[in-house]
Amino acid sequence: MKKKLLITGASGFLGWNICVNAASEWHVFGVCNTNSVNVGRVTSIRLNLIDYAELRNVFSDIRPDAVIHAAAYSQPNYCERNPLETRKVNVEVPSNIAGLCADFRVPCVFTSSDLVFDGLKPPYAETSEVNPICVYGEQKAEAEEAMLRRYPETAICRMPLMFGYTEGAGKSFDPQMIRTLLEGKRIRLFSDEYRTPVDSESAAKGLLLMLSKVRGIIHLGGRTRISRYEMGQIVARLLNIDKSLIKPVLQNDISMPARRPPDVSLVSSKAYTIGYDPHDIEAAYQEILIRSKFLSGVQK
Repeated sequence: MKKKLLITGASGFLGWNICVNAASEWHVFGVCNTNSVNVGRVTSIRLNLIDYAELRNVFSDIRPDAVIHAAAYSQPNYCERNPLETRKVNVEVPSNIAGLCADFRVPCVFTSSDLVFDGLKPPYAETSEVNPICVYGEQKAEAEEAMLRRYPETAICRMPLMFGYTEGAGKSFDPQMIRTLLEGKRIRLFSDEYRTPVDSESAAKGLLLMLSKVRGIIHLGGRTRISRYEMGQIVARLLNIDKSLIKPVLQNDISMPARRPPDVSLVSSKAYTIGYDPHDIEAAYQEILIRSKFLSGVQK
């Protein structure tokens, strides 16, 4: 009989990918709020994570063998505008889940973020000092502390910018960017904001690996430091369209509620040594274009 894995945020961009990659090895229970999980062999559970009594009942009923907590308000601008609302989900819920995992003595993986750093002293290792400059980053940093305090066995996985394919409710920025470029319209992408992005499939596999390999903080970044503008250039080349459609812009050119760190590149060598193996960015984008049926003009 397969062991039972509880995944929160299962209908979102990352959660959907975790469900897809876990379903062959685990009996997956996908927790979502307003949307269902459209993945075969995954049991969808509608749950308001803020309701602690309801959350504990799910743990008691399912008796999971492991938990991956991926649910979050993950849009920095929304968090900046709604700090009290988002804190309930981004801080209080992770703390409660850590406590329940401690009570039930099961492995727990939490998806944190590279935005716990200020971007001024890259690249960042697991031991680097956190210093978030936006509400979302502050909430993730606070959640990390709360979870490790309640359950030191938690695997805190700091995730980079993610891109990829999904059939879930959550979206990455890629499909809209691709459609815009295929329509011959211009887009603007930051040329002075650097990350170590990873495709969603690699991220999902990495998180599943961490269930049995890691306790404490670990980074699951990609192997390449790159800007969003450079990522867009890769997509344009694969689509065989005019790269001049992509205009480079600076962070200071665009006013947004949440401040953006200039460079939160992650050092992920610790994860690489235990089997985490993220795809090359260009190869990952080519696969995404094929799966998304943006086939016209894709360079083989």
